[in-house]
Amino acid sequence: MKLKKLTITFLTFCVAAISGMKAAEAASFSVIANGLYNAGGLSFSPDGNLYVTEAGIGGSGACVPPPSGQGDSLCYGTSGAVTKIENGKIERILTGLPSLALPDGTGASGPRDIQFDAQGKPYVLIGYGANPAFRDRNLGYTDLGKIIAPNFKTNSWTSVADLANYELANNPDAGDVSSNPLGFVIDGKKLVVVDAGANDLLSVNTDGSDLQAITTFPKDILTNPVFPPSGTPSNEPAQVPSKGEAARSPSQFATQAVPSNVTKGPDGAYYVSQFTGFPFPEGGAKIYRVGADGKPTVYADGFTQLTDLQFDSAGNLYALQYANQSAWKGNLDGSVIKIAPDGTRTTLLSGNGLVSPSALTIGADGAVYVTNRGDSPGFGQVLRIENIKSVPEPDSILGVLAIGALGIAWLHKKRKLAKPYLITSPTKLSIVTPDS
Repeated sequence: MKLKKLTITFLTFCVAAISGMKAAEAASFSVIANGLYNAGGLSFSPDGNLYVTEAGIGGSGACVPPPSGQGDSLCYGTSGAVTKIENGKIERILTGLPSLALPDGTGASGPRDIQFDAQGKPYVLIGYGANPAFRDRNLGYTDLGKIIAPNFKTNSWTSVADLANYELANNPDAGDVSSNPLGFVIDGKKLVVVDAGANDLLSVNTDGSDLQAITTFPKDILTNPVFPPSGTPSNEPAQVPSKGEAARSPSQFATQAVPSNVTKGPDGAYYVSQFTGFPFPEGGAKIYRVGADGKPTVYADGFTQLTDLQFDSAGNLYALQYANQSAWKGNLDGSVIKIAPDGTRTTLLSGNGLVSPSALTIGADGAVYVTNRGDSPGFGQVLRIENIKSVPEPDSILGVLAIGALGIAWLHKKRKLAKPYLITSPTKLSIVTPDS
């Protein structure tokens, strides 16, 4: 049975065994931006304006094969952008960024995340989503798979670090060679990045020096996994079993970890969301904690296809689900889930217009801002979710031990994520793989 281990092209001091998902008061939201092309990460700058990345729609340039070697090629263009939202005005202030996408503009890699350092200097993460060996060979010089430092005034940028080349040269997890950096956080003078294709967490100084892997994330072993029915439409045919293969589905199946984003916690550790690899098991996604020893431990689990996470100043952790069901089922209703310092979970918004969300950030106003329809070029949105002071049910079961007990009231820079590349069109469901 030839089933590729999918990663998206598109993831405590102690761990408790059980976590409760609580009902929430209905949150409301307003749409503050529309018409985005494969919207990704978003972040507030020190001047209070909101910036969002757009991965673009590729182009008619040279192409690279998808990681599995089967399905449509990903073709290059310069349709990536960074968009500024200021007082209701929407403006693309950085254009011409590299973009890689399927022929119809879906499944795009390109600008994936944006962060500002303490001095207000911006950094932008450019995804890739394929084998790094093909990048320079097929596409020539490009900033796909890198971190760049843009100058919005001159519409120019400089390269800071080449993450895809690091995977090619080092392959820290000793698995398939693939790179798709999706999200990062700035920690002092360090840029801390997750690479969904490489299944690792990286660190590099803001001047581009000392690029290294902090840790890698292990494969998950699924028991009695549920696979797509044979004949399910996909841009990656190797992901869908034939009728005969479906009848012989394995009782155990190894799947990629697929870390999707990272934020820094009030305890100084890094927290990493997991999207999970094919077949995207429901309830199979985790939030990892990576402490000073560099070893990942499970902080919370039981999620489905996480794309982003961020702490607020009170120590609540907000997690974003791309879809509440295995994405190949075609229902891409997502969720925003709040995890209190005592571990209590509250779903703030689920479905009701929240569809395939890719990233979130917390505003100074306490509202949650989300990139919505992140896989739909031309239809992407930024939502402002309000009325988030929902009350959990009184019979809450704690899922994680309190990190609030550390006594840290901590104001963290905005964190966002990436986006997985399971994408939909009016005619088909497609799965694009960055790592096989």
